[in-house]
Amino acid sequence: MRPIRPFRRAALGLALLVLFAGCAERPGTQEGPLGTPQLREALFDSILAMTARREAFSQPKNEALGYDPLQEMEKLRDAVVNAATADDFFYALVALSNARRDRHLSLGLVPDGLRPTFAHGLEAWEGPDPPEPRHAPIRIRPDYGGEGPGYFVADLAEGWRQEEAGESAGEGAADGAPEGGIAVGDRIIGVNGRPMDSFQEAALPFIRHSTVAGFRWKLAEALPRATALFPPDLRGDSLLLELRGRDGSVRSVGLPYLDADELAWEGLSEPRYPGFALQWSTPTFDLYLPRDRRRLVLLQWHRFESSSLMADVDRLVAQAQAEGLLDHAVILDATQSGGGSLGAYAVQRIQPRPFKTTFGTVRISDAIPPFMEEKEADFREERIYDGGGPEVVDDGTWLMEWIRTDLAEAMERGDSVTVPVPFKLAHAPRDSDGILQPAPVHFTGPLVVFSGPHGGSHLDQFMSIVVDNDLGYVVGMPAGGYSNTWEWEEVLTFPGTELPVVGFMWSIGHTIRPNGEVLEGNPAQVHEWLPLTAENGPRYHDLLFHAAFQHLASVGYEAGG
Repeated sequence: MRPIRPFRRAALGLALLVLFAGCAERPGTQEGPLGTPQLREALFDSILAMTARREAFSQPKNEALGYDPLQEMEKLRDAVVNAATADDFFYALVALSNARRDRHLSLGLVPDGLRPTFAHGLEAWEGPDPPEPRHAPIRIRPDYGGEGPGYFVADLAEGWRQEEAGESAGEGAADGAPEGGIAVGDRIIGVNGRPMDSFQEAALPFIRHSTVAGFRWKLAEALPRATALFPPDLRGDSLLLELRGRDGSVRSVGLPYLDADELAWEGLSEPRYPGFALQWSTPTFDLYLPRDRRRLVLLQWHRFESSSLMADVDRLVAQAQAEGLLDHAVILDATQSGGGSLGAYAVQRIQPRPFKTTFGTVRISDAIPPFMEEKEADFREERIYDGGGPEVVDDGTWLMEWIRTDLAEAMERGDSVTVPVPFKLAHAPRDSDGILQPAPVHFTGPLVVFSGPHGGSHLDQFMSIVVDNDLGYVVGMPAGGYSNTWEWEEVLTFPGTELPVVGFMWSIGHTIRPNGEVLEGNPAQVHEWLPLTAENGPRYHDLLFHAAFQHLASVGYEAGG
């Protein structure tokens, strides 16, 4: 097995150039990426053994989902060993990786390795962005208001309410059916010839997720996209949907896949902020202020962009100080946010109270010596980075001190896991209690956060800091429920050969919430549960704002107006 990081940028960049190449065996041999049954079984056994000794398994997640990851992986032995084609082998390995139920862990394509016949839209760890996958002129969201696999039409591309969608069809279609056979709010009861519950069950092994709610969100996002996320038997040349309208009529529609950048959306699934005006945008958030005299600041949070978060938050605080806004309530809309790092830096500035940050651990295994070497190299070359930006508020000294002392000593003692320390030593050194004080200049008004299962990772850490420290009021649904300290990535080769197969990842450490619980698969809960449904979809943000204003009034905060 070879570590992927020393060469992964160039290797995966090359892999993306050949995404559409076939994956047949090398002529005249059984030593191509498909291998032989014996090689595939040896690879399967090596993956299970490495997972057993490296993976930081989350007991809260395993209990919540009612499964044992190693047992679930073992069930896929026959699918891997008996794969007859490259596609069979690839999707068996995808299912094997995803059996751990960890949103962070993806399967990577590598040069000269395995890839499916159709590889468009597959994610890689680094390298140039692939072309945007083609997209049906529809957006789908889960209905979290009931039981079972509820999904609904959340948005349509402009011009797709009539001619292009085709005529209504199917038994039970009524004269009053929406034009074109499709409307926002229609419930999806079948996909590509399968009932929705059957399709959801078949798709589960191919959607990376750490919670049930997160799985359903990512499945809904994936359904309209023409990607290789699903194996051939779950996708087609177009998207075939069976819909049930609000009037109870059942209709079938076929939607083509179109160039994504040519679709203009009606915007019914997007957040809307009536009464607020956009001031400026950053990679981290967009700033909105009320058009009237209400004492509110609205942040539409995009992600915890490590390359710009500190500068973006500093700009916000400077403007708020100059314009007398620091005593205003902050409403932070994280319903479409992603992850990143340095969220505690933002928390120190958007609210007034001391708080405990997240902590982290690392499981000791054979992956740790090369992990330590990698971090030493990063530190020497001044690249303690995450996504192009610094992961730490210092120069990495706190992180390296921990690696050279606590981590090294834990290995020498033969410990199974390290003692928890402030997460990635990003905001505090290893001997800190993790209590962070507000910045000298900070907002002093109440904080309200809109939350949902769209994202996770560092977003989940941010939510746990807010909830576990009682820093604000959270409305909506919990975040995606996935977070760890670090992953370890390697190029897998068939044992005993130098033949590359795929890139494989392991989660090697836990994020510890401020309340002491493991975060992976265990997201912070909201204060006010407000599920997205087919009925409230177009006005969902109106309901979030109503809940926010009610809360502010209940704590005696006069927003004015």
